Amino acid sequence: MLDQAAPDFTLPATGNQTITLSALQGHKVVLYFYPKDSTPGCTTESQQFRDLHADFLAAGAIVLGISRDGLKSHDNFRAKQTLPFDLISDPDETACTLFGVMKMKNMYGKQVRGIERSTFVIDAAGVLRREWRGVKVPGHAQEVLDYIKTL
Repeated sequence: MLDQAAPDFTLPATGNQTITLSALQGHKVVLYFYPKDSTPGCTTESQQFRDLHADFLAAGAIVLGISRDGLKSHDNFRAKQTLPFDLISDPDETACTLFGVMKMKNMYGKQVRGIERSTFVIDAAGVLRREWRGVKVPGHAQEVLDYIKTL
């Protein structure tokens, strides 16, 4: 998938809008997939993207978070964490499937299907340039920002 056009999707997002990935051409896009709103790792990851958001904007990048949570959950999470970027709702796993982020994971000794924490960078021409899978949260947003600055 790298160095090819990013798979396109149209999904509902916070702020009563619909986001179509291909409509964002002309901007670099950071698309980070996370398992669940308001859980410790996802909250920390979102806060790190929030805290660096001005730097992402200065580098010409749009940041978008995406999970299977519904819009009500996203709106609450976004408000509680004062996130300056939109969250995309993917309850039917449309984008999750396109980007191959659904995995079997162990949770409390049980196998559960869920989102593998992953981040994708798409350049201004709509080409997928970099991916991180199985992301460890500490320092990740800074690493993504450093990469964005090289595009």
